[in-house]
This record gives sequence, C-alpha cells and structure tokens, in this order.
Amino acid sequence: MTIRPLSDRVVLKATEIEETTKSGFILTSASQEKPQFSEVVAVGPGGLVDGKEVTMFVKVGDKVITGKYSGTEVKIDGEEYTIVRQNDILAIVE
Repeated sequence: MTIRPLSDRVVLKATEIEETTKSGFILTSASQEKPQFSEVVAVGPGGLVDGKEVTMFVKVGDKVITGKYSGTEVKIDGEEYTIVRQNDILAIVE
C-alpha cells in the first residue's frame, strides 16, 4: 500500500533513535523521546490551501526536523509514519 498525501501534507518516517547514551547507558523504550528527525517519504502537490498558494519546498528523501508533537501518526503495513503539514517542518538537515 502506498500513501499519497493531499495539498500541503508531507509523509515522514522517523529515523532510528540511539538506544544508548554517549556515555554508554542503555535507554529503555519508556525513557526514549519521540524522534524529531525524520525522512520525507511522500510530498503532496501543494496548490491552493486555505485561500493561499502553497509551494512545496521539501522533497522525497530530505531529512527534516519537526516539533515533538506534530502531525498524525499512522501505521501501514507494519511501518509507522507521521503525516504533517509542510509548515510543521522546522528545518531541512543538509
């Protein structure tokens, strides 16, 4: 199954988070925070959104930073994705 976002929405897949700290401590899953770094999996077409023209700046494959609690989480074919609006993306990591 594929996801095709509409308007200014972007589908993100969280990047793997480290399970140990720099000093070597192993973190349990309960103490791990939601990752803020993600990879763009799909991008909507943009266009007219809420009466304003939206141009999409992100593209598939970009590494991005989002807010901790941004978007809607979905699980498809055993994979977890987050769907956000483009303006919920804080930065592109280069």
